[in-house]
Amino acid sequence: MTETTDLRLSQFQYDLPDERIARYPLARRDASKLLVYRSGAITHAQFTDLPDLLPDGSFLVFNDTKVIPARLHFIRETGAVIELFLLNPVDGGAAQLDGSFASLPISLAMEATGSAIWQGMIGNRKRWKPTESLSATLATPKGPVTLNASWHDMDQSIVKLSWTPADLTFAEVIQYAGEIPLPPYLKRATTETDRETYQTVYSKQEGAVAAPTAGLHFTPAVFENLASKSIGHDYLTLHVGAGTFQPIKAEDVRAHHMHTEQVIYTRQNLQNLLRHPGQIIAVGTTSMRALESLYWMGVKQLRNEPNPLQLDQHFAYQVPVDQQPPAEEAIGAMLDYLIRTHQESVVAHTGIYITPGYDVKLCKGIVTNFHQPGSTLILLIAALVGDNWRTIYTEALQNDYRFLSYGDSSLLLP
Repeated sequence: MTETTDLRLSQFQYDLPDERIARYPLARRDASKLLVYRSGAITHAQFTDLPDLLPDGSFLVFNDTKVIPARLHFIRETGAVIELFLLNPVDGGAAQLDGSFASLPISLAMEATGSAIWQGMIGNRKRWKPTESLSATLATPKGPVTLNASWHDMDQSIVKLSWTPADLTFAEVIQYAGEIPLPPYLKRATTETDRETYQTVYSKQEGAVAAPTAGLHFTPAVFENLASKSIGHDYLTLHVGAGTFQPIKAEDVRAHHMHTEQVIYTRQNLQNLLRHPGQIIAVGTTSMRALESLYWMGVKQLRNEPNPLQLDQHFAYQVPVDQQPPAEEAIGAMLDYLIRTHQESVVAHTGIYITPGYDVKLCKGIVTNFHQPGSTLILLIAALVGDNWRTIYTEALQNDYRFLSYGDSSLLLP
């Protein structure tokens, strides 16, 4: 497929009644419904049935990112509330030649003590004066914590945060100061229980501002059943950004600017993938993005392309089909890179944009929720199952499935 292929936003819309949006989770994570699409046929099950429904030898890949309380609120002396929605940590040193600041690995930013610099979305920013410092004092189990915010680069919405006691890590500070950022389409206030329910049971690496929601259904009991079926799994990390909710506004969906997210691969990830060719099932769209990005980063390594760990939204469509190597070769190139550079893991950035016509390289199927009309996630699903995505969604609507982040699940095996 080339990027000039005509893909219209109207092709990926469907009618989602408001009452079908699951605004709260079920009392039990694995009590959700499971729609199973297998080679064109659709059946219905419960999520607890998943281990019995996966193909023999399946290897599941999860995203173990952890949602951070990314919404911070400060009250000016006038009473105006300024909201800072954290997006990306940046290196606060000198700006680069293009005026931008280099990003930092999120894991390092979470360990920072005393101060940190983040790019964010600023609510009520017109009220925040260029030289004004904002402050909030928090009562915590460790005593009072004071958090200050000032502009680092107002034009680029970059803010410097500092706090006392300075020996606290940034991860600790935002647990006290921040609020979990629920998806805007839930249209409700965050509750204290969302801190647990909007988090997978295996979340580990702090840094996401949205949950990899396909994983919300998994429980220790489901994992035990997977093990009893000898179905293996692994965890990689893609820190889900707010761009995942950015609507497509252009009628030509190819004109949409795809967001970039930070992803971490380990040697163990690559070795496990090489041991399970043709058996990989992504748990969630973020896992699929990470896996498919890995292939193209391997291709960049093999082609000696510049910046192989930076993948934009166009690269996957620019390599001629006859120059696209087998998946094992591309993953092997990435593994060779880690070995050659003596690294156990690598931090990369992906802006991959998976749309219909994309040739899926690693994922033989996906476990995923039901997504917003006209979203980049619908386009990804359509790339995997073709025009049958509409049949799948119609079937789900007709059978009272719950939609979006806290909704029901599907197993798609094209």
